[in-house]
Amino acid sequence: MSRIQNTLQALAAQNKKGLIPFITAGDPAPELTVSLMHALVAGGADVIELGVPFSDPMADGPVIQRASERALANGVGMRHVLQFVHEFRASNQHTPVVLMGYANPIERMGEEKFIGAAKEAGVDGVLVVDYPPEECEEFAARMKENGLDPIFLLAPTSTAERIAQVGKIASGYVYYVSLKGVTGSGHLDLDAVAKKIPEIKQSVKVPVGVGFGIRDAETARAIASVSDAVVIGSRIIQELENTPRERAAQAVQEFIAGIRAALDG
Repeated sequence: MSRIQNTLQALAAQNKKGLIPFITAGDPAPELTVSLMHALVAGGADVIELGVPFSDPMADGPVIQRASERALANGVGMRHVLQFVHEFRASNQHTPVVLMGYANPIERMGEEKFIGAAKEAGVDGVLVVDYPPEECEEFAARMKENGLDPIFLLAPTSTAERIAQVGKIASGYVYYVSLKGVTGSGHLDLDAVAKKIPEIKQSVKVPVGVGFGIRDAETARAIASVSDAVVIGSRIIQELENTPRERAAQAVQEFIAGIRAALDG
């Protein structure tokens, strides 16, 4: 059983919900990434989603686009991202790390080489936004063979067929996009999310995390009432944008601690 599966099962056994924050590797500065990862854990994160910078992040809104642009300007690529995970693992062997990004950096490295390097670095799962399930069954199978969880997105527009396809090959958890649009946008419709999750769970047997549009403790608590985990990203990036670098880790830890308290309360 993977580190992600162990973590989420242990939470479920305690009747607790998972907290999955997202940051972009290399933003606001490469030397801060590992300390930010530790700060997320100190604040109460259960799983970390680490964004791989990419020049054309089609699913991301302006906030995470800016984070990618800053990271790329800092010279951060896939090899640096894997090195950050390796450094994080030197003192944290228990918190799962999921790489979230796009196909191009993986294919540039080569799928087999990437899988091997990710495993060696201590990555637990990979979410590739532009790898639809029907086109990457072999990639997902090779990931599982190497102990990595292939994680997929589902959306309000996902058909029953697409949900079933994801259910066949997803591992770790699935990420349900609560909004039609990009990250950080739109108004969260809790009723719509509550209606969709049972439909997903008919075909998907792994936990369902919900993200996009979760901005504060109130929305996080509301989403947690109908899901297994809460994913929060753009709001953390904004926190980093509005905080001096010397206080970045402290600010992130405090913000996540507030979300954690809301979920546990």
